[in-house]
Amino acid sequence: MQEIIEGRVWTLGRDVDTDQIISGKYLTIIDPEELKKHVFEIALPEFAKEARSGDILVAGENFGSGSSREHAPQAMRAIGVGAVVADSFARIFFRNAINLGIPAIEAPGVRAIFEQGDHARVEMRNGVVRNLTRDRSVSFPPLPHHLLDLLEAGGLVEKVRRELAARGSAPRAP
Repeated sequence: MQEIIEGRVWTLGRDVDTDQIISGKYLTIIDPEELKKHVFEIALPEFAKEARSGDILVAGENFGSGSSREHAPQAMRAIGVGAVVADSFARIFFRNAINLGIPAIEAPGVRAIFEQGDHARVEMRNGVVRNLTRDRSVSFPPLPHHLLDLLEAGGLVEKVRRELAARGSAPRAP
């Protein structure tokens, strides 16, 4: 996990549900390269073609509502989203994102300080999101250590693999 995450901003509104992140018709796709072609297909049609690794999503309240499917954060990880920063998250999406190694930062008021294309800096340990384009910022409570550890490892599966390897009982990678 990077302590400082910087990237170009893509903005979304409130109540972005998992079907807007990746439509349910793609739930049979398991190949990340194919999945990433369809991320935000309706909500941000240009995203899949123009997003760069490390770009940051900034959204309003209740980001990731809807189903508990992991395809939504999997598609975002496949395309290389650096972080998702929102006024608030649906709890299950928040945990799925963290478990897959995507920083999910809840920072009330963040959507109001960003426009599409701005440049953002997320300071994970300081608890600050800065709009470098407009010289504005909001604070957030830093994530607890156990969640930072998951992000540092690259997600829950990688963390468990490392712990098992340290004990000499590592499972084989798929």
